[in-house]
Amino acid sequence: MIEPARRRRITGLALPIIGGMVSQNVLNLVDTAMVGSLGDAALAGVGLGSFVNFMATAFITGMAAGVQAMAARRVGQGRGAESAVPLNGGLLLAAALAIPSSVVLVLLAPTLFPLLEDDPAVVAEGTIYLQMRLVAMLAVGMNFAFRGYWNAVDRSKLYLRTLLVMHVTNIALNYVLIFGKLGMPALGVMGAGIGTAASTFVGTAYYFVLGTRHARDAGFLSGLPDRTTLGQMLRLSVPAGLQQFFFAAGMTVFFTLVGMVGTQELAAANVLVNLMLVAILPGLGFGIAAASLVGQALGRGDHADARQWGWDVTKIAALTMGVLALPALVVPDLLLAPFIHNADTLALAEGPLRLVAATLAFEAVGMVLLNALLGAGDSRIVMVVSIGIQWFVQLPLVWFVGPWAGGGLIAIFAVYMGARVGLAGVFATIWARGAWGRVEV
Repeated sequence: MIEPARRRRITGLALPIIGGMVSQNVLNLVDTAMVGSLGDAALAGVGLGSFVNFMATAFITGMAAGVQAMAARRVGQGRGAESAVPLNGGLLLAAALAIPSSVVLVLLAPTLFPLLEDDPAVVAEGTIYLQMRLVAMLAVGMNFAFRGYWNAVDRSKLYLRTLLVMHVTNIALNYVLIFGKLGMPALGVMGAGIGTAASTFVGTAYYFVLGTRHARDAGFLSGLPDRTTLGQMLRLSVPAGLQQFFFAAGMTVFFTLVGMVGTQELAAANVLVNLMLVAILPGLGFGIAAASLVGQALGRGDHADARQWGWDVTKIAALTMGVLALPALVVPDLLLAPFIHNADTLALAEGPLRLVAATLAFEAVGMVLLNALLGAGDSRIVMVVSIGIQWFVQLPLVWFVGPWAGGGLIAIFAVYMGARVGLAGVFATIWARGAWGRVEV
């Protein structure tokens, strides 16, 4: 049993994070529903473009792990007046990485995208969508740095507030720009990309406003971190960034492999993954809360308490995600129908959605303990395990059962989710052994 005070502490920190993450993926589903009305090629192109954009920004967003781990440790050590110094460093690193990367990738997108997909219609739609999203790389990197800081200092409600501002902006802009409302031209998938990029910059501006209000006394924008702090941040952030990059690259390869099976399968997989993210991101929200709780406990020098926070958050997250999975197990067609308008594509997606739902509780275990390890500063083991299982187990098996053996979408998702369950088991074993408690931050 989890003590009531600990349960309240977990839910008080996690619920605003979960609210923000659920709202993010509800927004993704709204986008998907809007784009889905444009046809399978548009739906497939936006899905593949989204994951290429995720891959492009993944290393930069990994900087948030360093910001959160260091800020949480400072809070636990009673050094709150210095807790925003890692945030300053994270913003600086985001700018240094994102600005040149964005320019280069926007120019290269028309050359790179056809390497991932053969269907000319999907390539045309996906390339322009990707270019619009890549413009916002700087804003994405800075937003993740702010997210890491607010969660580390127990102000996750500010994260939720900013996401809601972004989402309202995004939905309004997408509606106007995709369908040509209020006198604007109908831009289709280009409009979806512009709307999402613009709303991301709106979120960044709002984060800076909140920073000046709530983090000035913690050192926000009052100076850059010293060389030692930057070195610690890079030591924590680079493995996390690489893990994020290879995860995103792996998801892009996954979508490419599904596209080799067929455009209908690729369109269905786009919807399936977006639905899966709505369900699993509450688990990730609990994981981010665990990272802060573990980091603060280690800052106090209490390793036993840090270990228990990991297990307590895992129990709550697994129960929550198990309950969320029930509708997808019972009525998958009702969940899929708003997003897939082709009857054959809908039929392809029902079985895989049930597989996703059946493994969600195990996903919770993996996501919470992965983030707990990041909160402890053990980002290197997270990188090695995540990359190893995804690239040397999951993706080869997806290729084998899908494009090579012709097993179809149900076989592909059986392999995909099976590997995720295995990943959860490995992280649970690592957490139980406790070597992460000796990492210096």
